[in-house]
Amino acid sequence: MNVGILTGGGDCPGLNAVIRGIVRKGEREYGDTLMGFHDGWRGVMAGEFTELSVNFMRGTLPRGGTVLGTSRINPYMYPDGVDRVKNTVERLGIDAIVAIGGEGTLSCSAELFRVGIPVVGVPKTIDNDIGITERTFGFDTAVAIATEAIDRLHTTAESHNRIMVVEVMGRHVGHIATWAGLAGGATITLIPEQPFDIEEVCNALRRRHEDGRYASIVVVAEGAKPKAGTIEIAPDEYDEYGHIRLGGIGNLVTREIEARTGYETRVTILGHVQRGGSPTAFDRVLSTWFGVAAIDAVHDRAFGQMVALQANKVVRVPIADAVADLKYVNDEIWDTAKQFFP
Repeated sequence: MNVGILTGGGDCPGLNAVIRGIVRKGEREYGDTLMGFHDGWRGVMAGEFTELSVNFMRGTLPRGGTVLGTSRINPYMYPDGVDRVKNTVERLGIDAIVAIGGEGTLSCSAELFRVGIPVVGVPKTIDNDIGITERTFGFDTAVAIATEAIDRLHTTAESHNRIMVVEVMGRHVGHIATWAGLAGGATITLIPEQPFDIEEVCNALRRRHEDGRYASIVVVAEGAKPKAGTIEIAPDEYDEYGHIRLGGIGNLVTREIEARTGYETRVTILGHVQRGGSPTAFDRVLSTWFGVAAIDAVHDRAFGQMVALQANKVVRVPIADAVADLKYVNDEIWDTAKQFFP
């Protein structure tokens, strides 16, 4: 079979491991011809690709980023975008496309499947917000990076008797913040699913410091929102892809805490450092597992399906079902995290 591969959306540790898994089994077991499209769906529309092989993918397992490049461009942004995808598929004789991406890339894949494009999906996002799969690759790496940062900030906070605010990624969900906060021993964690009252946060910090402790860590997901009427915030701004521009809530929380409590408060915004670098061992294994499962799905002609992790097994689920709803932080893990708030 002629199989196209693309990586779309934000970069993520483990992307190269997925590609490597697809190529390894595709070439060695199935005898496939494999094409890696450049920069996500943009490359499909333009017909730009690199021929992939086992030799080409050597040494990429521990590498972050993606050897194919990525973008947030999708065919539905252009009047002739879908036709251009169809033309590339027909011209190159492509039997299937494996689309590796998050909510945006997979939503586009579900729509393209409905108009006849043979697509198999692989869930990718450090936010871990894709439904039906228990875990997405990249999440474990992001949590590990955030946890290490929190560990380091504990010592400097204790040395200076400070409160440290750590802003982590998490546009609509707070999985990274919740897990890293719990693993790193954060004092309080603020997530998008739970609008916060800044005065309640400050009261909790006062209780902690009055109890004789002398340093606190507040973890804030970038998409965390204050309760209505508690803090004045700027109106939402959107980028060219229709996404709300986030980042900066950590600065706001830092200013409010220092002004209200009088405790010296500093902010660290981790930003894209959470996306970079080598994937963890878990993410390398999960990515490879997903890649091998994806090429199997291609040969079973399970188009319109996405590989997913459920009960420690990789299964197939409809892409449309996987992107129908975001996966939010569940009550059990949130209740566990709250046990350690002041």
